[in-house]
Amino acid sequence: MSLLMRVPPNLVQSIRAYRATELQKEAGRLGHHFLYAHCANALTRQQVCARIGEQFTFPRQCSKNFEALRNCITNVIAEAGPQPGFIAVLDQLPNTQKFDKEARETLLDVFRDAAEFWAEKKVPFRVFYSFEEPQSPQSVGWVGARPFE
Repeated sequence: MSLLMRVPPNLVQSIRAYRATELQKEAGRLGHHFLYAHCANALTRQQVCARIGEQFTFPRQCSKNFEALRNCITNVIAEAGPQPGFIAVLDQLPNTQKFDKEARETLLDVFRDAAEFWAEKKVPFRVFYSFEEPQSPQSVGWVGARPFE
C-alpha cells in the first residue's frame, strides 16, 4: 500500500501527518527524485532561494530568486531528459520580517506552478512544506522580567 495513495500526483501541501524520512522512502520505492531543503534560520527571500538551490543541488544560478528557481524546477530539469517523478520537502520555511507570509506564499506559488508544469507532462510532482515554529520568549533568552509574571 502506497503512503501517497490518496495524495494527487501534482500538488503542494502542508506536510501534516507525513515525516520527511517516510516521504524519502516512498520516493525511493516509486523511483522518484527526493528533494529536501531545511530552510530554518534563513532570513530573506534570497537566503531561502539559496538554501533550496543548494540543498536540491541545483546550479548556483537557479538559486538567485524566485523566477530563477521556477525556471530550474521546470524548464532546466525538463531539458535534462525524461523524469520519473518528484517528491520535495520544504522544511521549516521561515517566518521573519524579510520572509513574511507574502514571501512564503510567493515561494509556494513557484512550486504550485511547477506542479502544473509537470502535470502537463504527466510527471508526478508532490511538494510538502512546513513552517518554522515561532520562538517562545523562553527560547530567545529574555533579559529582565518576563511579561505576565
